[in-house]
Amino acid sequence: MSAFQDPETYRYILDGLQIGVSVLDLEKKIIFWSDGAEQITGYSRIDVVGHSCKEKIFLHCNEVCCEMCGEKCSIVAAIHDGKPVQAIGLIHHKSGHRTPVRAWATPLRDKNGLIIGVIQTFEAEFAVADPDPNDHSMKERGSLDHITGLPNQTIMKSYLREKLATFAELGIPFGVVCAEIPELSHFRARYGQEAATALLQVMARTLRNTVWPTDFVGRWSEGQFLVILSGCGQSALQVVSERMLKLMASATIQWWGEELSVSVSIGRASALATDTIDSLMQRALHGLGGNQAEALFRDAAAAGADCSGR
Repeated sequence: MSAFQDPETYRYILDGLQIGVSVLDLEKKIIFWSDGAEQITGYSRIDVVGHSCKEKIFLHCNEVCCEMCGEKCSIVAAIHDGKPVQAIGLIHHKSGHRTPVRAWATPLRDKNGLIIGVIQTFEAEFAVADPDPNDHSMKERGSLDHITGLPNQTIMKSYLREKLATFAELGIPFGVVCAEIPELSHFRARYGQEAATALLQVMARTLRNTVWPTDFVGRWSEGQFLVILSGCGQSALQVVSERMLKLMASATIQWWGEELSVSVSIGRASALATDTIDSLMQRALHGLGGNQAEALFRDAAAAGADCSGR
């Protein structure tokens, strides 16, 4: 028998793909989970096989309060219409942050043409690149935050000076978003430094996954992150900042059996021709508290009630 007639050969092929591949039955229970799916989501086969897609991974959603579940679910649509369905959304990575993906749901049919399930493939959509861990010069200059690995305030000010100079010369718009965890000190006092560090790392990862590779994400102060959005006007700035607010509020960490999250505040400002770094940041920081989303410490039941995505 040829090696290509052996069913195991095709399993090896699926596992060798860099994209994620999953197979779900008509009850939306996961029955196959590839190596690529493990790498993209952080969940192993043991975590998800035999479970409903709602219990673990939410690949078919496009907003934090999922509007794609139920009748709008891409898996349901593929089963109902018998046609492939494409969706762009976020998954909740096992480590707690959100990861953007492009997913396809394709009906799976038996030899008689009857739909028996859905093949779902997905791949990472985009993400802001991390600073190169091998760039010792950045570390030696003290340009990276030691907890999150993001550029620190010094290097972010350098980016801002560059953006303001380009704006003054060429008129290319940009905006800034300041994201704050106002209760970080209380969180640290209650759960300890290790939990606070894990939370900051998840928040940093979520922010990087929320914006485009041409944007800059850094840690501005103890409980604040700064995002510089290139080519972003006022209306787009509001949309992007509101998405950041929702996604950061939905990010979680697992800590001693609890799923923990915190409230988040957002301030934003578009660059003006007369701006300096100080005036631009003052406007952004002034808005903190005016746009706030709160995600309480949730138990498993609450986490299963809503699913999130882009």
